[in-house]
Amino acid sequence: MKKVILDLAVTLDGFIEGPNGEIDWCIMDDDMDFDGFLSDIDTIFYGRISYDTWGNFQPEETADPAEQKLWEGVHSKKKYVFSSQSKKDENATFINSDITTKVNEIKKQSGKDIWLYGGASLIKTFIQLNLIDVYRISVHPTILGNGKPLFEDLKERIELKLLKTNTFKSGVVQLIYEPIK
Repeated sequence: MKKVILDLAVTLDGFIEGPNGEIDWCIMDDDMDFDGFLSDIDTIFYGRISYDTWGNFQPEETADPAEQKLWEGVHSKKKYVFSSQSKKDENATFINSDITTKVNEIKKQSGKDIWLYGGASLIKTFIQLNLIDVYRISVHPTILGNGKPLFEDLKERIELKLLKTNTFKSGVVQLIYEPIK
């Protein structure tokens, strides 16, 4: 069965974006092997705001080849958008009800794993519905002081088991956990 993998960057003080939505602190080192991660997934789950911002993002023509390749890889995946708004979009399927049933149906399909891209409210929903199979959190060596926190308003404690730790030349530390069920 496919796994839902929450893969995202967070600052040392637990923020996924700055107070104005900035993500300029995110580091993409070549030793992070993000291409390897992309090759292990075939589906991306977005919230509507994240999809509107990044779901069809195209880098500038002057962007370096690595960035262009990254976005080409992202856009080659099947996309689902979780939103209260129903919308027709040729690049994504919108889901606006019965999240648990629909996610479990997608997980049972053949293929590779699923990247839970976010945003914050979708991540919170997936946590509350116990739909995340792997937490792959990359802690960046930056302290913002304020912004959008990764985990907030959780109703109960979640126990996790550490599967692996990766350390990169930039100082980013990636922690990979699975929930203890």
